[in-house]
Amino acid sequence: MTSQTERTGTTPSPDQIRRAPKVLLHDHLDGGLRPSTVVDLAREAGYAHLPETDPGKLGLWFREAADSGSLERYLETFSHTVGVMQSRDALFRVAAECVEDLAADGVVYAEVRYAPEQHLDGGLGLEEVVEAVNEGFREGERRAGEAGRRIRVGALLTAMRHAARSLEIAELANRHRDEGVVGFDIAGAEAGHPPTRHLDAFEYLKRENNHFTIHAGEAFGLPSIWQALQWCGADRLGHGVRIVDDIEPAEDGTVRLGRLASYVRDKRIPLELCPSSNLQTGAARSYAEHPIGLLRRLHFRVTVNTDNRLMSGTSMSREFEHLVEAFGYTLDDLQWFSVNAMKSAFIPFDERLAMINDVIKPGYAGLKSEWLFQQTASTSGSTPPQT
Repeated sequence: MTSQTERTGTTPSPDQIRRAPKVLLHDHLDGGLRPSTVVDLAREAGYAHLPETDPGKLGLWFREAADSGSLERYLETFSHTVGVMQSRDALFRVAAECVEDLAADGVVYAEVRYAPEQHLDGGLGLEEVVEAVNEGFREGERRAGEAGRRIRVGALLTAMRHAARSLEIAELANRHRDEGVVGFDIAGAEAGHPPTRHLDAFEYLKRENNHFTIHAGEAFGLPSIWQALQWCGADRLGHGVRIVDDIEPAEDGTVRLGRLASYVRDKRIPLELCPSSNLQTGAARSYAEHPIGLLRRLHFRVTVNTDNRLMSGTSMSREFEHLVEAFGYTLDDLQWFSVNAMKSAFIPFDERLAMINDVIKPGYAGLKSEWLFQQTASTSGSTPPQT
């Protein structure tokens, strides 16, 4: 049997991974701030609750505080980022910098989510929050373009599952669907807050032919996944990593899929997997033991995501680097993950297809051709041209 490395010829270098066109579906706006921006915004807003005011030390604090093995403790770190995102200017700046940072990391398409209801303490209304973030995203795209990097970013409006504003936020998402908002989400601690409490929001979105994903199967398990799909009708699963609880590996290497796992695979339901985040919240013990390896081997619709770049100290490139090291993945595998994600995006089909055929596949083909020329040069004794 041919190994993955033998199949594609090489393991991608960190530089190749960074330059590879990547697609991100699960990234929280309030989980991706630059530490220096948190410090600046706290000073401007008079926010005095930061544990550190030195950007380097603050970034380290976020990662250590999040690295607790508890989803609830992980979510506590957001009190500081949300705390400094309570003005139009702050939201605009954070959104624009988010796009710049993703583009610099080689992301060509991203869906970034945030909860408008968490940004009202400074006097903004829901509409003003959405407008500020949308304008920031467009500014970030413009700046990235000026730097020679193309990226498109859509917003997902999130409702908090412990609150009672999901229908209101779903209606907000629908009103702004032609202005950069591509879908809806619910988030927050899963235990004790089942998605079925928000059925009115999901039924409304289905009637409006709109898209939504649901955080499910991260900390809670199969019942959360089952409800998200069979009761609520989610288009994608936010995380969904616990679907492995319905898969039984045998000693001979074969596996038996339960009915829910079979349904998820057969229906090609996208899984928004976030490896580094899962390690922090205790959903996996190591990258090598992360269920993504099994799920990829079984051809589930797997996508790779960052979740919260600040709290996890990560990026899409770092997530891919971890998986390359853990599983020996090659450029072909990274392209597979990226195409999966683009297929699963909440933009029109023709636009997804154009991104796959005109951006993602040519980008990976170019990276693989670099390797071919390097191999030819190494066997001939000549020096390959620098790119």
